[in-house]
Amino acid sequence: MKRDEKRQQAEALRQDLEQAKGVVLSGFEGLTVAQETELRRRIAQAGAKYKVVKNSLIERAAQGTPVEPIATKLRGTTSVAYTQTDPVTLAKALTAYAKENPLLVFKAGMVEGRVVSLAEFNALATLPSRDVLLSQVASLANAPARRLASAVAALARNLALVLQQAVKEGKFKEA
Repeated sequence: MKRDEKRQQAEALRQDLEQAKGVVLSGFEGLTVAQETELRRRIAQAGAKYKVVKNSLIERAAQGTPVEPIATKLRGTTSVAYTQTDPVTLAKALTAYAKENPLLVFKAGMVEGRVVSLAEFNALATLPSRDVLLSQVASLANAPARRLASAVAALARNLALVLQQAVKEGKFKEA
């Protein structure tokens, strides 16, 4: 590969990594072509991208980006999976695949500009998606107003029931 082509590849990867909300570097040594194709399919379904690149290209592309701390001193075969949308979805896809195929090895990860360990990455995979979390927050914010409306409605309903019972028992006298 010519030097100019390498520079273009590094620049394209740099642009992707600068915008990425989640990046995972992994080793895939020993995976068959079919297994790697399945991994690519799952990552694409998660709305992420997956590339196998040389360690030197990752290091060069990561310079000056938030990914730089995790892209140093890489050894062996390395692949990079990244997403510009929801890092939780990517984490779930990779974790599920790694459980089925232990040859996929987590090397390093970054979520929202923060380096994460394997344990943090696994914890991230257990979180609900961003949309579910947002709906839960909205529900919690809406809960006090809902309780107040329910209490006011219950008060009116209870008053109506008491008045109805009083009328049945003849508690009111006609004027």
